[in-house]
Amino acid sequence: MNRRNLLLLLGSAPLWARAAGKQTIVVHKTPTCGCCGVWVTHLETSGFATQVHDMADVTPVKTRLGVPPRLASCHTAEIEGYFVEGHVPAADIRRMLSEKPAARGIAVPGMPAGSPGMEVPSGQVDPYDVLLVGKDGSTSVFASHGK
Repeated sequence: MNRRNLLLLLGSAPLWARAAGKQTIVVHKTPTCGCCGVWVTHLETSGFATQVHDMADVTPVKTRLGVPPRLASCHTAEIEGYFVEGHVPAADIRRMLSEKPAARGIAVPGMPAGSPGMEVPSGQVDPYDVLLVGKDGSTSVFASHGK
């Protein structure tokens, strides 16, 4: 192998490492929230690595990340400079990471039945939207489910 090929090979090593590894999502939640734990399991079975931070009050994290209070849910996550608020499906997180919108993050306000972590035995899925939160706090529908 010549020197040029060796340098190209070594220079691309970080790209290989990222492709081989899982994307890590940092989840902030209270220790007593059961649905948050189920959502974390959904992320892990969908191929994400997770770092979970249990805390008594998640509000300071929401404030730091710019989550509008009207969109607050029981847990807040962060990945690649975006926030993920509430029971957002893993596929929508992957889409956001792929499209890289100019936004603060995505949110599912409240706790809709049938969303990841909020599954019910009957299989019922209440209609809900995943909202894209712009840098200015404005929202638009990013994805719709159960409709």
